[in-house]
Amino acid sequence: MRTHFDLIVVGGGIMGTFHAYHAARQNKSVLLLEKDNFPVGATVRNFGQAVPSGLAGRWFEYGQRSLELYQELQSKTDLTVRKNGSVYIASDADEWQLANELYDYYQKIGYPCELLTRESCLEKYPYLQKEYPVGAVFFPGELTVDSPKLMKQFLAYCSEQEGITYINNATVVECQSSNGKATVRLTNQKTFEASKVLICNGHEFRMLYPELFAKSGLIVSKLQMLQTIAFPELNMKGNILTGLTIRRYESFQQLSSYANLTTPAHYDELKKWGIHVLFKQALDGSVVVGDSHEYAGAQNVDDLGYHINDYINQLIIDEAKRIVSFPVEKMQMSWAGFYSQTSDEIYEYDVDEHIRIITGIGGKGMTSSGGYAEESIARLFS
Repeated sequence: MRTHFDLIVVGGGIMGTFHAYHAARQNKSVLLLEKDNFPVGATVRNFGQAVPSGLAGRWFEYGQRSLELYQELQSKTDLTVRKNGSVYIASDADEWQLANELYDYYQKIGYPCELLTRESCLEKYPYLQKEYPVGAVFFPGELTVDSPKLMKQFLAYCSEQEGITYINNATVVECQSSNGKATVRLTNQKTFEASKVLICNGHEFRMLYPELFAKSGLIVSKLQMLQTIAFPELNMKGNILTGLTIRRYESFQQLSSYANLTTPAHYDELKKWGIHVLFKQALDGSVVVGDSHEYAGAQNVDDLGYHINDYINQLIIDEAKRIVSFPVEKMQMSWAGFYSQTSDEIYEYDVDEHIRIITGIGGKGMTSSGGYAEESIARLFS
């Protein structure tokens, strides 16, 4: 096996893999290292929704580009990409006002969307509780994926079709520069060299540069998600986002009415735990439901724990039952996920001219990593 590359990427999640993919497309020799047998971080513990409509600024643009990239890749290998759209369902007058303003905003910039009346919502989504929808805004071009299957196929494609050298169970314990190059060392003492090293470490802050991360201002979010038994007769298409999502996502926060948004009493406890309820039906017919948010600084991640809080799960289930009529309480599993974020949108840090750290993308990873990584690689090798 060769030991020198143009680029080494540490971290085989969606962020790291998209960086490796775009570098390979520029005819760079690339080594992609993943510490686990398979990526098990935020990349595979999410809804599997690509929803640029929920983002703002450059992240919306990265998200649009990511939609194109996912569909290009889907034409070459099955990444489980389904173009069934996203819908934000308003449940009260405040949420409906924001849905209308978001529709107006995207109409002006030419991003396809349409408003749905209450009657249209109930016809298009017959599993909604009749009392819930006031109306909705629908984005037909957005995508749904099954994240674990996507990553398995994407990594295989990168290795087999793009010439990327991919090594799993490869934990990097040292990364340093000398003599015009960077060298990484694994736990088995193997070393590899590259002109550039990108560290896409998610919320792993202990392996490399722990003192740097302790002072970085990075925050880790712990979320809880659930998955029902299979409901093959349900036919839930696309990404189902709700009134709580309207109250949370960045795209709505930039609208004029957001400053006047009030919180109804029945949302108080949900807001305390950072809960907003979303749904996505997987290929096997089960439905992914979530999620909640708890926070800790990079140096205090263990404070979050790895346990599942049954009280939080019950809050999610109870709100979900207020929204949908199928037996959402029939759960087969739940899990905790973790992702890092920063108040500066994303954490980019150059250790030196050869080593760069990129993490802290927050909850934007599945939607916008493809477009962001394309621009990032262009800058890296400019």
